Amino acid sequence: MDLLNNKKVLVLGATGGIGAHLVKLLNASGAIVWIAGRQLNKLQELSNAHGISSAQILQVELADPNSVQLFAEKVKTLSFDIFINAAGIGIIKPIDDLQVSDMQLSYQINVLSTFEIVKAILPKMVETKKGLIINIPGILGKIPMSGAAAYCASKYALVGMMQSIREELKRTEIRITQVYLGGVDSPFWDNINLRVQREKMIQAEEAAKAIWFLCQQPSSGVVSELVLQPFNHQAI
Repeated sequence: MDLLNNKKVLVLGATGGIGAHLVKLLNASGAIVWIAGRQLNKLQELSNAHGISSAQILQVELADPNSVQLFAEKVKTLSFDIFINAAGIGIIKPIDDLQVSDMQLSYQINVLSTFEIVKAILPKMVETKKGLIINIPGILGKIPMSGAAAYCASKYALVGMMQSIREELKRTEIRITQVYLGGVDSPFWDNINLRVQREKMIQAEEAAKAIWFLCQQPSSGVVSELVLQPFNHQAI
């Protein structure tokens, strides 16, 4: 669509179930897409599939503070109209099995890395007083779930952090949108030890379409949040 034509978009978590579909939609809409993630080979496959320049591939390991710092320094030199954070980690364990290291890893990936990257991207947006930042805290950033103490703690923190940053930006047209997705059928569940009905979940492509739609917000307003849930598990 014309609203996205030549818009500079950074997608973090670009090779994930939602991210890969999102890159396809954005690229087809005429956006100039930078793709970022942990696995270089998958990033290269994605760039080849959509004709994305190798200069627009950015590798980062969110669990490694040094890698995040280098990534932040790189994006600070660039300018983006839209930043979409589709990366994250979900550790699902009962409290008896949950370790401090699980909490630390959850905060590093879901909160601290986001803080550093947003801090690096914002100055260029503030210069023009325009921009869009989309995070995906998921439904567990709004309501708790048994066994998700680490996940909920980090996602609640992400939401609170971004809401506070939003207060600082109210005199600009920089939009901050939170996406609260219910269960999405994606590789996220491959290593989660829970009995789930993935066939009843939201399809990753449909979740990507919702986020793509959010990239085309009206000039006169802002979509502060979007909730998308499966029919059989409407938590809110």
